[in-house]
Amino acid sequence: MPMAIFFAERLHGWRFGLLNIVLAVGHMTVLFNAGAYISLMPHVAGDLGGVKPSFGTWAQTDFMIALALGFPLSRWLSGKYGAYRVWVAAFILYAFASYLCAISKTLLLFLPARILLGFVGGITLPVGQNLLLDEYPEHLKLLGLGFWGLIGIMPFTVSFSIGGLIADEMGWRYLFYLNIPIAIIVAAIIGSLLAGRRYDRSDSRFDFIGFVLLAIILGGIQTILNQGNDFDWLDSTFLSVVTALVIIALSLFVVWELGERHPALDISLFTNRNFAIGVICSSVGFLLIQGILSLLIVQLQVLLGYSSYLASMVFFPTVLLAVPVTIALHSLSVRVDVRLLASLNFLGFAGIWYWIGLFDDPGSFDQIFWPMLLLGFFLGSFFVPLTRLTVHGFSATKEQRSAEEAGLLRIVAGAFGITLQGVLLFRRAPFHQLHLADNFGGRRFASLDLLNEFSTRLKADGLAPEVVNDQLALIIKQQAAILAMSDAFLLTSYFFVGLAGLIWFARPVYLHPYRKDSKEIEAVRAEQLMEEP
Repeated sequence: MPMAIFFAERLHGWRFGLLNIVLAVGHMTVLFNAGAYISLMPHVAGDLGGVKPSFGTWAQTDFMIALALGFPLSRWLSGKYGAYRVWVAAFILYAFASYLCAISKTLLLFLPARILLGFVGGITLPVGQNLLLDEYPEHLKLLGLGFWGLIGIMPFTVSFSIGGLIADEMGWRYLFYLNIPIAIIVAAIIGSLLAGRRYDRSDSRFDFIGFVLLAIILGGIQTILNQGNDFDWLDSTFLSVVTALVIIALSLFVVWELGERHPALDISLFTNRNFAIGVICSSVGFLLIQGILSLLIVQLQVLLGYSSYLASMVFFPTVLLAVPVTIALHSLSVRVDVRLLASLNFLGFAGIWYWIGLFDDPGSFDQIFWPMLLLGFFLGSFFVPLTRLTVHGFSATKEQRSAEEAGLLRIVAGAFGITLQGVLLFRRAPFHQLHLADNFGGRRFASLDLLNEFSTRLKADGLAPEVVNDQLALIIKQQAAILAMSDAFLLTSYFFVGLAGLIWFARPVYLHPYRKDSKEIEAVRAEQLMEEP
């Protein structure tokens, strides 16, 4: 049974302002690291013993799985030990994990350190929102939520660019070195401002068995996706064992959670049609978005030779529209059926991905500005309508729980998406390579042997035959990879068309524009939980 303890007086004056600033800095630091690392992946892979770029991807996907697993544990820890104590402890561990990442010489240390970084970072995300709102009076809580929502959007839009700049100008390790003083300062200031703060202690039991089974399932699936291409999927004994373990754990998890009073993941929420469709659409949509953007920024560096900063600047135009559109959608979604907004958003995404999928020029940096600018518009309008659809109709307690679970599953889907898009590239590139060699090498049409004609001219100009053959092979390989990336964008476009139709199977959602403040506050809190990171 929960033991009621009265809160101390709220902070005022400069202490209140300082609390807002420090909580915002801590929140942005965690979210920034979720995106900035993508720009660093080729650098990290090359510096950690020269491992394959796909190995460097493990540290991002496992980080996101750990980030998601921090959500359910955060709720229990805050009730047992107090939100500010959990925040302080988490950021101390965050600094320690950042230090381990920064000094890593091999993937064997870097990968577990990155997982720890994600796990403690995931714990801070819901806690930070609670700490902020506890200091706002009731009539200003919506203002506090608006401030928190803006802070949550900013790192997602600029993290790629700043991460690329750090990689090129300072070295990838400084992303983690910079985390250390920031995390320590954030923990120290919050600990000082809220020292002795009392809280509503909860003695509710945590579902450790369900949590462990969930971790085995998510970690196992991600391991299979991470290593499948490199170790030949189920022909690998290790991956076969992991697959069997995931199947067993999934069966036990479903049975256990259906009979658990306080489940780690409340499966019964999926009996609500809007929740089920909302989670499917937001998870699949984020899987596609996260996967295709990660694939693009890495391949711009590995395939086309862009610097990390130049590759990340491809995404900078998204900043121009993402933030204002998100703010506008919060008001618009109250007055319009959110199914219509979500459907139009999916169709917009489909158009953008199809547009980019038609590009085949390896030097078209300036051309891609316009689709990326419009991409910012649709990124800004992606979360709000889906969130309102997903949590609509639940009580205040269920609303928070449903938002937490939807956010967890969306982050997990994003991790899956990064590796799945890599699998698609891995499968399609050899197909296009063979197709190009057949078409231009005289194998399909004997009279059309452009490669031989081109190589003959190069040899006549004095180039050695070995050099000519190597250069032609590199050109074919590059063009094949570009075509494979186009396939990924086109396939993503088709999936979004399907999501635009699926959303109409949900029940219509009309929100009253003059709801009581308390209900609106709970709704917005739930939305922001879903929109992180």
